Amino acid sequence: MPRFAHRAVPIVLAAVTVDVIGFGIVMPVLPGLIVALGHTDLAHATLIGGWMLAAFALAQFVAGPILGNLGDRYGRRPVLVAAMIAFALDYALMAGAPSLAWLFLGRVIAGAAGASYGPAGAVIADVTPPEQRAAGYGLLGAAFGLGFIVGPALGGLVAHWGPRAPFALAAALAALNAIAMLLFLPETLGRERRRPFRLRDAHVIGAFRPLFASGNAAPLLVAWFLWQLGGIVYPAVWSFWATLRFGWSPAAIGWSLAWVGFLQLLVQLFLTRRAVARLGERRAALIGLVAGAATLLAYAFVTQGWQVYAFFLVGALGALAWPALNGLLSRLVDATRQGALQGGLGSMNSVAAVIGPLIATQSLAWGARRGFDGLAFVVAGTLIGAAALIVAFGVPTLRAHDGDAR
Repeated sequence: MPRFAHRAVPIVLAAVTVDVIGFGIVMPVLPGLIVALGHTDLAHATLIGGWMLAAFALAQFVAGPILGNLGDRYGRRPVLVAAMIAFALDYALMAGAPSLAWLFLGRVIAGAAGASYGPAGAVIADVTPPEQRAAGYGLLGAAFGLGFIVGPALGGLVAHWGPRAPFALAAALAALNAIAMLLFLPETLGRERRRPFRLRDAHVIGAFRPLFASGNAAPLLVAWFLWQLGGIVYPAVWSFWATLRFGWSPAAIGWSLAWVGFLQLLVQLFLTRRAVARLGERRAALIGLVAGAATLLAYAFVTQGWQVYAFFLVGALGALAWPALNGLLSRLVDATRQGALQGGLGSMNSVAAVIGPLIATQSLAWGARRGFDGLAFVVAGTLIGAAALIVAFGVPTLRAHDGDAR
């Protein structure tokens, strides 16, 4: 969209950006804070961090249908404002958390409040014509990417004031955003379009039903899940692994994550459309998956920090996988099942976000105690490599509904 379709759109985009900044800003300091509060070593802190990330994802998964249905009943504005206020209070709580239990509680609250992506997306649907909604959702994706670039970098910068400083800054940003929404965010759902809230509609079990209607896309759904499962290794263990392997400071960790996000954003903006148009979805997805798997396997064996930055350039091509796989899946499912497919993908992403951190952190801790702290990347690279094999050999056997599945 060359212009915002409605004045609510930039405010919602800012809310999503702040949401993601709050998630990323604490990543560089989380290992040190867990070590301090848990009175433990870094290997065991990795396991604790994995459980925290899983709790965050599980809370988000459970809260998502609830917040979405509340938005349909009471409007988008009160749900989004309440979620941002919860963010502010939660990060203030974590800034002063006296124990790991309080830190766990804070991550659960943050996960539940982070489920506001549903109401944010609903705002786009409320105010945007159907033919422009894809562009609107693209803006949401860009806001997410910007938040992931800014968050870790900002966390690394303020970490020299202490491991709790990023939490305090996240609380302040969320509070300012909540005030801005209270003052400027209009309601986008008219009362005539609202529906009653029913608890039986706001549950997570029904989220898996769309997968049963996914038709002949089942092999690629497996590939999608393996890719998501492997990709969780970055938020799950990067901070812990970089500290173990290279002794990087929180600032160094924050800059590395920001650089990864920046490179992937460049690929999405300038390369993805051209690659898919020239190569087709299957080949573009293969390039993304192979590059991602190879880079992860390389991380397991690098010995110098500069080598990591060199492999970032290769790993950035992994950003091709999401749009290419999504496009390929949409061509392998008939028009009556497109909504079911997208709902199923969202459910699988949430499950991967719960299971993936446990796999990654357990692998890192187990390997580190036996002298090989790269095991998590071997496991993740293997999972994504398996996804690449499915795409390479499974797609030709499937019938495309919307053209050639090249």
